[in-house]
Amino acid sequence: MRILILGAGKMGSFFTDLLSFEHEVAVYDQEPQRMRFTYNCARFSSLEEVKQFEPQLLINAVTMKYTIEAFRAVMPFLPQQCIVSDIASVKTGLREFYKGCNHPFVSSHPMFGPTFANLNQLSNENAIIIAEGDYMGRIFFRDLYNKLGLNIHEYTFEEHDRTVAYSLSIPFVSTFVFAAVMKPQDAPGTTFKRHLNIARGVLGEDDFLLREILFNPYTAEQVGHIRDELNALLDIINDKDAEAMKQYLTKIRTNIHGQKTS
Repeated sequence: MRILILGAGKMGSFFTDLLSFEHEVAVYDQEPQRMRFTYNCARFSSLEEVKQFEPQLLINAVTMKYTIEAFRAVMPFLPQQCIVSDIASVKTGLREFYKGCNHPFVSSHPMFGPTFANLNQLSNENAIIIAEGDYMGRIFFRDLYNKLGLNIHEYTFEEHDRTVAYSLSIPFVSTFVFAAVMKPQDAPGTTFKRHLNIARGVLGEDDFLLREILFNPYTAEQVGHIRDELNALLDIINDKDAEAMKQYLTKIRTNIHGQKTS
C-alpha cells in the first residue's frame, strides 16, 4: 500500500519504522526538521506532494490537539478512496468529523506510548480498534497489531471513551493527587521514587492530552469513585479501626489479584 503518515513525532516515527519495509511510506510534517531521522520513506514538506503520492491509507499521528485540524488541511489532496485513520487516545470530535469527511475511515488506539512502553516488546500491551470503521481498514490495523503481539479489543466510540475514562483517568488523577501533596525528600524510599518517576512521565505528557482525558464525559464518575474510597479510608484511619483496615486491605488485594496485566 501507499501509506501517508501525518506527523513525525514519536508515534509517527514508530509507525514509519514499522511500515516502511512492507509498504511505500511517505511522511509529512509542517516542521521538516522533525523528519531528519526518518528512514526508508519519502519526506514531504508540502501538501502538493501528497496529491502526487496518491496515498491509499492516511495515518494521522500528529499531537491530539491538532488531529482534526491536520485532517482538514490534508483532505483536499487525498484521493476519494483513501482510507483516513487516527491513533488518538481521546476520540473527542472524531466520530462527528468522520461522518462528514466523505472518506472511508478507521480509528484505533494503541494503548501504549513512548513514555512508559518498551516499543520493542509490546506483548503485554493493548490496542483498541473502533468497530464503526471501514472493514478493510479494521483488517489492516488488526493484522498490524497482531504482528506486534498486542492484545486487540474492538469497541464502539462510546465504549472506547468509557474504557479510557477508567484506564487513563484513574491513574492520571491518582498521580495528580500524589504530585499535589508531595514534598521534596532528602532520603526517599523505593516506593516514593517509583511513584515520582511515574508522576514525571505522566506530567511530561502534552497539557491538551491530559485535559481532554480528564474532560472525557465519563471521567467525573471515575474520579467520584476515587473520592469515595479516600473518604472511606480516611474514616478507617481516623477511627484506627484495625478490623476495618484488614477488610479494606483484603478488598483491594482481591481487586489487584483479579486485574489482568495483558
